[in-house]
Parts: sequence; structure tokens; C-alpha cells
Amino acid sequence: MTEQILQRICDIIQEDVGNRGLRTDPHSNLITATAGDFQAACRSLAETGDAAVAIVTGFLIPHAKPLSAETDGPLGAIYLARALLPLGIRVRIATDSFCIRALEAGMDASGISKAQVPLVELPAPGDPVSSAKSSSVGCWEALTQPSGPLTHLIALERVGPSHLTETLEMQLGPADDAIRDAFAREVPNAHQNRCHTMRGVDITERVSPAHRLFDHANSYESEVTTIGIGDGGNEIGMGKISWDVIRRNIPNGGLVACRVPTDHLIVCGVSNWGAYALAAGVALLRGKKLPRELFDVEPERELLRTMVEQGPLVDGVTGQPTVSVDGLPFERYVKPLQRIGELVTSAIP
Repeated sequence: MTEQILQRICDIIQEDVGNRGLRTDPHSNLITATAGDFQAACRSLAETGDAAVAIVTGFLIPHAKPLSAETDGPLGAIYLARALLPLGIRVRIATDSFCIRALEAGMDASGISKAQVPLVELPAPGDPVSSAKSSSVGCWEALTQPSGPLTHLIALERVGPSHLTETLEMQLGPADDAIRDAFAREVPNAHQNRCHTMRGVDITERVSPAHRLFDHANSYESEVTTIGIGDGGNEIGMGKISWDVIRRNIPNGGLVACRVPTDHLIVCGVSNWGAYALAAGVALLRGKKLPRELFDVEPERELLRTMVEQGPLVDGVTGQPTVSVDGLPFERYVKPLQRIGELVTSAIP
């Protein structure tokens, strides 16, 4: 029964509500490439004793004025903190300077102190003073210093760098010359290893190199499990899917596809939905009931409003500071949260 409910939760969040192209090819797409990953991510967290999680979030919207992060990501990070803390899982959140105020506002509104959830500001890009901190080891030390070692590192709607010729070659076999030719046409040298929006705008110099945390975890910290949550192909974690699959499914996917993999990758229609689902799945597997208010629509709306107004945060599609996510009116956006709440509430007495 638990496995069936987990699959139903997964089905709910994988609706391609924004027509991103998650299933453009019905046989080989972002959903089929990550079958079972959602359940594996839930089990990994649920079955880890004394779990300690770091959530990296904040996607810069370059056409916002002032420069701001989008509403997809930070709201989900606060939700994960609200849900995981009662389960005895330690949480910290890391982000850039342009997203700090929104997360602080969200934590204050949720009654979460920085003693409970340390908030780590990632090193600014291109700052000579912080160059050492921007290295993989430097980023890792900044993240783990506040409250010790981690068991899990989560990227929630966090941009990551595009493929290089070398990373493409790691995925290909000797007979894949057509894919090599496509890569040469679609990803010129100037756009390799760069962070892009879904529109193909290069924002590398405006965001902290948070992907180095995952490079470090994947290379040196084998005991740390990495989880990616994304909805567009350009987020950290999407390197688990082959470049060609993202290219063939996502508009502009060849250019923006992220090269950085994670152990588990949750692909969803809206990244915040992945956060809702992960929290519910972990609680379900632990046989725990999450607080009822976590599935109450109005508090979630007011929390988003607070973060938008005090951050600010903006809708990632429109660039406007509205109580909406990925171009979806709040009433439509929040339906998966309601459906997940109904499922897990009825499943746990």
C-alpha cells in the first residue's frame, strides 16, 4: 500500500502543467529516465538515522527589477524545513544574497529560528576576496561549518552549468556521432559550462557556483546522498539524464541542459511540488503524520505573499512580484499540495 501511495504522489507532481516538455518523446523522456528516483529519494531520507539535510535553492530571474529569485524553490525549501524538523531531521538552507531576505521572511513567518535552521549565504561570484570560499572545498566548509556533517544535500530549483564536450563524451558510445554533431551545433564553446535560464540567458556571473557543493559531494563525500529537484532540464541534478534526452524533449534543452548529476533526481511539473512530495513521502515511510497546517492552502498562500513582499521574490515566468509560481495562479499551483495532503492523511491513522 505504501508503494502505491508513493507512486500516486509521484504521478501528481509529474504533471507537465507548464508544457515544459517533460514527456515530449513518449518513450524516452525526463520522466522515464528517472523512474523510481522519487521513491528512492524518500527512502534514503526516511531510513537514515540522525539525518542532516542541506537545501540549496534560489534561481535568479535576470529580468526582474530589482534582481530577485523566483518563487519556485524558496517556498519549497521553507516547506521542507517545516516538515522535516518535526520528523527529527536537521535542516540548513543555503542560497545567494539576492534570496536571503525572502528566506529570512519565510522562516520568521513560520516560527523557525536560525538556531533551528542555519541560513548560509553562498559566496558571491567573481569576488576576489571570496575566491577561496568559491572553491569546492571552500563552499563545502561554509555549508558544514554551522552545524556539522551532512547526510543529504538537496538542490531545489537551483541552476547548474551546461555540458562540456568532455562531459558529453562520458555519456556517449563510439557510435553516437550524430549526437556529437548536434552538440557542436547547439552548444558553442562560449556556452559550455555556463548557467542558463530556460530562455538561454547566461547568468553564470550573477550566481554563486553552488554546483561545486555537488561536485565535492559526488567526488569526495561518498557518504552524502545528493538529491536534485527540477522542472526544466537546467537545474542541478539533471546531469543524471543524458544530454540527448533533455535536448529532444525540452525546448532549448541542448543549450541549457545541466551537466551536474545527483544520486536521485525528482523531475516534476513545478519544483516546489517536488519538495511537497518529498516531505510527504518521508513522513509516510516513517509512519508519521505531518502537521495538518502543512496541507492548508491559506497559510501557504500567506507565506508566499510574505516572501514575495519582503524578499522580494518574483514569478519565474512573468518576472513580477506576484503570489504565483511559474506563471500559475495560486489556486491552480496549490492543487497538488491539496491532493498529496488527502492521500497521506488518509493513509496514516
